[in-house]
Amino acid sequence: MPRDPYLTDESGLPPHVNGTVITVGTFDGVHRGHRDVVERLVKRARVLKIPSVLVTFEPHPLEIVNPAAAPLLLTTHDEKQEVLAETGIDYMAVIPFTAELASYSAEDFVELVLRRCFRLRELLIGYDHGFGKQRAGNVDVLKVLGERDRFRVEVVAPVSTGDGHSVSSTSIRRAVAGGDLAKAAESLGRLYSLSGQVIEGSKRGRTIGFPTLNLGAPPQRKLLPPEGVYAVRVQTPNGPVGGMMNLGPRPTFGDLATSLEVHLFDTDGDLYGAQVRVDFVARLRETRKFASAEQLSKQLAHDERDARSALTLLSSPHNLNG
Repeated sequence: MPRDPYLTDESGLPPHVNGTVITVGTFDGVHRGHRDVVERLVKRARVLKIPSVLVTFEPHPLEIVNPAAAPLLLTTHDEKQEVLAETGIDYMAVIPFTAELASYSAEDFVELVLRRCFRLRELLIGYDHGFGKQRAGNVDVLKVLGERDRFRVEVVAPVSTGDGHSVSSTSIRRAVAGGDLAKAAESLGRLYSLSGQVIEGSKRGRTIGFPTLNLGAPPQRKLLPPEGVYAVRVQTPNGPVGGMMNLGPRPTFGDLATSLEVHLFDTDGDLYGAQVRVDFVARLRETRKFASAEQLSKQLAHDERDARSALTLLSSPHNLNG
């Protein structure tokens, strides 16, 4: 059998753990379908009174197997960890995805990684899951291996949206890239978001009555919605705050570089250096050039009214993503 130098028999699990319930996947977006698998994982582990383990990979496998086809990410590594931390899993194992690991057969992966390293007793997987070389480890193969090696395999059916389509990372990427934030939120079970650090900006906003937080550039592989002005909810160290954000260039000032500028409502304080999460609530308009800073300021006043309205709708008890 092959052996990847990044993998060892030492998993980090406590020595007394002699069995686990495991799920495996990239979990990009940690959408409603992923959450369903993880919730079942946690419940099953509690019934058996053994730990639950979520095994995932970094980077995305396609970045190694077929870089040209590798998708932009709904969640960066840190964002994925943040969402999964709320699910109740006992352990999250992040395996470096390498060319050597990509060459493992499904049987090798199950034996060397899941059984030997993570002490597999039961496996929960999504209906369309596949791993091992060329994703040959599909549901049927895993069931055969489970019968042979005496571990239980549970296959979880897809979760569907209101229009009857199965929730998937691919469909969510299409929605985000196309600016359909409502559709993305429906499939994610939460608002689409990005995380970043507050950095010092040019301070132009305060000269026209709309001071902004400037965020550092997101990772290159993070998927962003189309450029424009958005109503947003910002998770800060002091709690959530409503606001509006410009995603894109600042053509009125001749700045064509993509920037992330957020004007927060009804709050002040120094957030330089803080890590914040920006939840996209609604797209208000496209980015465009104004004849003067005064005209831009007038437009921003309209944008603020529209953003506050969108945030009010978000807080409605009938809004699933509020």
